[in-house]
Amino acid sequence: MTLTYQSTRDANNKVTASQAILQGLATDGGLFTPVTTPAVDLDFDALKDASYQEVAKLVLSAFLDDFTAEELDYCIDNAYDAKFDTPAIAPLVKLGNQYNLELFHGSTIAFKDMALSILPYLLTTSAKKQGVDNKIVILTATSGDTGKAAMAGFADVPGTEIIVFYPKDGVSKIQELQMTTQTGDNTHVIAIDGNFDDAQTDVKRMFNDADLRAKLLANKTQFSSANSMNVGRLVPQVVYYVYAYAQLVKSGEIQNGDKVNFTVPTGNFGNILAAYYAKQIGVPVGKLICASNENKVLTDFFTTGTYDKKRDFKVTTSPSMDILVSSNLERLIFHLLGNDAEQTKALMEALVNEGQYSLPQVDQDILDLFEAGFATEEETALEIKRVYDESDYIEDPHTAVASAVYQAYADRTGDQTPTVIASTASPYKFPRVAVAAVTGKDSGDDFAAVQELNQLSGVAIPAAVNGLETAEVRHTTVVATNDMQKAVESYLGV
Repeated sequence: MTLTYQSTRDANNKVTASQAILQGLATDGGLFTPVTTPAVDLDFDALKDASYQEVAKLVLSAFLDDFTAEELDYCIDNAYDAKFDTPAIAPLVKLGNQYNLELFHGSTIAFKDMALSILPYLLTTSAKKQGVDNKIVILTATSGDTGKAAMAGFADVPGTEIIVFYPKDGVSKIQELQMTTQTGDNTHVIAIDGNFDDAQTDVKRMFNDADLRAKLLANKTQFSSANSMNVGRLVPQVVYYVYAYAQLVKSGEIQNGDKVNFTVPTGNFGNILAAYYAKQIGVPVGKLICASNENKVLTDFFTTGTYDKKRDFKVTTSPSMDILVSSNLERLIFHLLGNDAEQTKALMEALVNEGQYSLPQVDQDILDLFEAGFATEEETALEIKRVYDESDYIEDPHTAVASAVYQAYADRTGDQTPTVIASTASPYKFPRVAVAAVTGKDSGDDFAAVQELNQLSGVAIPAAVNGLETAEVRHTTVVATNDMQKAVESYLGV
């Protein structure tokens, strides 16, 4: 029986996995979400010896069940190859009482590579399956990492264009240069004079604009999404939680069946939602710990039951988490409400119109899985320093937020359950922050900090950063938030 993906806002809007991937977002404004849990045989005594690719095949065949085995093999083999600098793809590193799941060994040194390496193959395969010969335009907003990873995946892929919006002053220098130096005739990068929420809000508006959709279709063009609102981005992230558990069994750190916690630095809520789906298919999970920076809208939500975006937006040293509207939370809300699309739509409309919503009666078992906390800027820097002093290991600021929140959780609760930290980026993406935290001195320049970080950590400078300082800047467009659609139409010639 084919798995059904339903819009979170319309019970009658149901599609298959490949249709959901191709559309990206539902035209009613909702997110396509599985309404049943697929059956997956998670035999960890066998999976402990499986490769990352083999685990991916098991998980993806369950969630993307209208793909053939041959189609999935093609996608997986092309995604998880030599572009990752370790055969493990996502190695686990033990640091004191936690295990860091390193998700930054891909070509852009951030966890987005784990899903965006495979999305172009899933998307083009979906288009063929659906008989679609339109040009596919990937339209996305980024808080720093999705943009580069998406462009790296889609650069020069036939039949596609990719347009990425990012907040001009809301990403690190390394992140910005990774995007603005991106090659590929089909890649377009546009800075906006607002923040990430501004960019994401207008991207979602364009997806839901019927007139724009008609104009694009008249030119044999259609939008799709590369961020975790697309199930083709979300589902591959489930894989590494299954893989992490299997590796803990293999190393003897846990016995098969023991529970583990996952702590995830969280902005748009996609990464921790993938951990929730991993739990739903059988990974023994104790707690899912949602870690925020000073933009702590999610911490407040899990604490109070009210989601309130009416607050100051803070620019922090963990910019990929500088988000006040966490789009993927909508999927969890949908599940908390018993997959009730009508109630979910009402809450999402309240968020737009009133700036907040409060949960009605919900599935308490789901809610009880989650813990939440936040780390201040000072706490994040202190955590980078603590981990370095104790383990001679340097975390990036996003990972450090999660690490600090976990340590505070463990101290508060006494919970000794083995805990995996989703380490979402290399410190080389944020070298000034990492070096300053360790040494107490600002290098004054990102590339001077790269050299200092290399000396401090002993970790080789990754290819993603090496040579970036002298690479040609190819994308220089900056627009007002209100002019985002004009820029899109100009690039596409419509």
